[in-house]
Amino acid sequence: MRTFGKWLGRILLALVLAAVVVGLWKRDEITRLMAVNSLFAPEKIVFNFSHMDQAFLSTPVPRGDGPTAELEYGAEFTLPPQVNDWITARDVTALVILKDGKIVYENYYKGTKPDDLRISWSVAKSYLSGLVGILLDEGQIGSLEDQVTQYAPSLIGTAYDGATIRNVLNMASGVTFDEDYLDKNSDINRMGRVIALGGTLDGFTAELTDRFSAPGQQWQYVSIDTHVIGMVVRGATGRSVPDLLSEKVIAPMGLEYAPYYLTDGAGVGFVLGGLNLTTRDYARMGQMFLQNGAYNGRQIVPAAWVAASTAPTAPTTAGAIGYGYQWWIPQGAPAGEFMARGVYGQYIYINRADGVVIATNAADRKFREAGVSQQNVDIFRLISTTVEDM
Repeated sequence: MRTFGKWLGRILLALVLAAVVVGLWKRDEITRLMAVNSLFAPEKIVFNFSHMDQAFLSTPVPRGDGPTAELEYGAEFTLPPQVNDWITARDVTALVILKDGKIVYENYYKGTKPDDLRISWSVAKSYLSGLVGILLDEGQIGSLEDQVTQYAPSLIGTAYDGATIRNVLNMASGVTFDEDYLDKNSDINRMGRVIALGGTLDGFTAELTDRFSAPGQQWQYVSIDTHVIGMVVRGATGRSVPDLLSEKVIAPMGLEYAPYYLTDGAGVGFVLGGLNLTTRDYARMGQMFLQNGAYNGRQIVPAAWVAASTAPTAPTTAGAIGYGYQWWIPQGAPAGEFMARGVYGQYIYINRADGVVIATNAADRKFREAGVSQQNVDIFRLISTTVEDM
């Protein structure tokens, strides 16, 4: 019996040591997986959204060596009472309002700071759209009618075989992808675990084989479509999205702080939602699109692309919110009203007629509740109208 006990002890010791070794070897992956599982926890979400690089792999997007494009301050704007109520209800962490290119309101909440680099979530999609417009203008991407497999051959035989660049820009690929953030087994959450464990998004995308409709027939918000756009960009240029975005968008804009992208295990930028910037720099992006792609003394994004990408061209249901090439167009929008939108309350709202840009970040865990999205638009319209009347 004593001999058996001795061997049992040795076996248990060996198992403990093996667990320790595996734990040390996989420490980073385990840490990232734990971060994914607690990313939106009430007590952590605000901090997490300003410190994503502490939990995930990331890569810088250099701002270049040029001077900062200064944002002047205009006459101070007093928020209507309804906006103050909205800030509290929607767990807003930052709000910057520009009128005619000048800051008329700027404030930060819940202990966050002006220089926080905040996660964009799907606002990042609109940045990638701008880059695509530049590459089309340069001839590096041939046509929106080119099939994505021409530039991303690893997608031959997948659900994306037969889809065009226009289809994926319009979120009309027809690819089946469950985007329910509240379901741990949804595709969007499985994708998050792939990133956490150091897997590759290219490999994840190539495993998608099901469609709910033929390409171009029906709009449905499918975030992985944006990763496919990134695959097209990389295939067309032989370069990474962070490098290209830095050279062609970020550096020319003269941002205040260098952004960064979250990445997968292969170092590929998480282009569908992993871009992190300050709220003032989000506002600069909005001002550039308000000015038809011109900013900091130069034409950065072609004006024709700004017009095309912010028009409601996707095959959405009649009367529903409009969608362009990775930009949203509110219901009943007049010409020149459009926005970039991300989960949990990230927005860049542009109203060209009023000369207003609103950049806001939030940690709104109730963002999916009925009526919240329209409430946000209504608040932005209220601000825009009130600022216009100053």
